[in-house]
Amino acid sequence: KNIKIDNKLILNSKISDINSYLVIFLGFCLPISIAITSLVSAIIVLLWLYEGNFKYKYNIIKNNPIAYAFFAFFIIHVIGLLWSEDIQWGLHIVSKERRILFFLILITIVKKEHVKYYIFSFLLAMSISELFSYSIWLELIAPFKNATIYNPTPFITHISYNPLLAFSIYLFGYYLFLNKSSNIKNNLAGIFFLILMSINMFITGGRSGQIGFFIMIALLIMQYYKNSLIKQVIAISIVLPTIFLLSYNTSTVFKDRVNLGMKEIKTFEERPSTSVGQRLAFLFNSLEIIKENPIFGVGTGDFPQEYKKVNEKNTPNVTSTVNPHNMYALVLAQTGIFGLFAMLSIFYMQIKLSFKKNEYSQIRLALPALFLVIMLGESYLLVSYTSLMFVYFSSFLYKDFSD
Repeated sequence: KNIKIDNKLILNSKISDINSYLVIFLGFCLPISIAITSLVSAIIVLLWLYEGNFKYKYNIIKNNPIAYAFFAFFIIHVIGLLWSEDIQWGLHIVSKERRILFFLILITIVKKEHVKYYIFSFLLAMSISELFSYSIWLELIAPFKNATIYNPTPFITHISYNPLLAFSIYLFGYYLFLNKSSNIKNNLAGIFFLILMSINMFITGGRSGQIGFFIMIALLIMQYYKNSLIKQVIAISIVLPTIFLLSYNTSTVFKDRVNLGMKEIKTFEERPSTSVGQRLAFLFNSLEIIKENPIFGVGTGDFPQEYKKVNEKNTPNVTSTVNPHNMYALVLAQTGIFGLFAMLSIFYMQIKLSFKKNEYSQIRLALPALFLVIMLGESYLLVSYTSLMFVYFSSFLYKDFSD
């Protein structure tokens, strides 16, 4: 009997190690392939179930406040099916939001000694993506998958690529300027990759990610000069405009996107069917839906049909949508103030824990800061790559390993 118990403990220990290694591999797959990411995630879940030891896992989940916030945000979408007419679309939304439940599994798997590998595997994959991006941009290789020479984001679209790139740039900046354990050799390599990634940010077309980039740089400056408000203000006032002007005057893609965006904002009333015009129309029409259903929303599945009605009335020349490209507007429209409260509680808990002394406290603040900004331009907790990235980093950044 004792031999059987010992063998089971050994097997569980091996499965635990294997799953943690798979999480490292998951971080590498995230920026490259959603299919491989899904396969690796499925294997992790199967091994997690086979391993058992659910009482121990339940205690880890129970003692993590962010787990409650993730779970509440998912459940509010399930409850929102009760007042939805379009159950099929509602189930589609629920199936997308189920990714956030992966946090409950990952938090029981991740190990303190592997945290640096979780981060480095993601950075390695982003560096490889960046290499392909430059190769396409310089016309060394032919564009493939989502990439064009004008917008060289090969593995994933610029909508997802640039936010992931913005967070990668922050992580390199963290290890360069905030992490005291970095040596000179690593710093030189880090500076090289930081510059290359920053340039890469402006030869691709993801505007939300570019705005997120400026937020990450500002946050890095604030954290570096944490004891001097004057130095923070001076550095931000110099660095951000300098980066903007350099990028505007050297990157045709960035300059065209900025000019086009400004033009489309000015001509919104005359031409609401432009790219930015559509985003504004989506937002204004969504706000009208929210105004009529502020408490509970229209239901998890009814946003498309309700939006179509408002769109036909207000902006018939603009194509209807199933996604307002604004996470706040989408959640409010679907599940009302309760859904928004559940979503914001995730970020509140993360920011609260970032002020608790921890080796990765600064990164703990950067993750919610990035998403709170970029979600104004896209529903990033629904987008596959970004939602999984958010869950992935949340699982080890906000776990109390002292337990």
